[in-house]
Amino acid sequence: MSVRRLAPKELQPESFAFTEENLAWAKREITKYPPARQFSAVIAIMWRAQEQCGGWLPEAAIRVISDMLEMPHIRALEVATFYTMFQLNPVGKKAHVQVCGTTPCRLRGAGELIEVCKSRIHHDPFHLSADGDFSWEEVECAGACVNAPMVQIWKDTYEDLTPESLNKVLDGFAAGNPPKPGPQNGRQYAAPITGPTTLKTGGINVATDTNDGPALTDQEPKRTTEAANTRERPDPKAPAADASEKNPP
Repeated sequence: MSVRRLAPKELQPESFAFTEENLAWAKREITKYPPARQFSAVIAIMWRAQEQCGGWLPEAAIRVISDMLEMPHIRALEVATFYTMFQLNPVGKKAHVQVCGTTPCRLRGAGELIEVCKSRIHHDPFHLSADGDFSWEEVECAGACVNAPMVQIWKDTYEDLTPESLNKVLDGFAAGNPPKPGPQNGRQYAAPITGPTTLKTGGINVATDTNDGPALTDQEPKRTTEAANTRERPDPKAPAADASEKNPP
């Protein structure tokens, strides 16, 4: 993992204070842990601070949180710099684009998505676009390999991307009308792009080896069948004869 450092001082706000709502939430979060174990609330509270700060975590917020939890500043800083979910530099006001650069996405064209970000946002990651609306970075696997390549923007993923469709996604954010998350090529979730290939016409009745009607819908309960109640494992064998009975003294 590369070295992660705090943003330069000229980009850091002079102070930080939680809103009343977030402060009340943070205090409730701290009470979930016993005395001498309240450091455990640090990740959750840092995440809330990052949301309040528009998607990044300033040094002033890290210090306020460490004081709340009565932990050394360096311990809080260790957490913030270790977990890549915490952004240590200002991010775009409208979108921070995280491009998955792990092998499946690379094989499916993630490099071209990175080139879109370089040309449209900034040549280097963790830098703001000229208007301050966008920023980007390359990340490790985001867990949507079957729909590669993909990006994550804030809490949503946009999958099955091409350079053209990524540009359309960014156009939506720029216009204040983000597109629907998920696959951007028309497929349903992770289903085949050509449509379903199984459970299209119905289920097979094991007893008669015939199709007995339409497949179940999500609203229907699982059907009870004889086959489902049949004991599939073999009956236990009788215990072997005692060796002493085979070879009496």
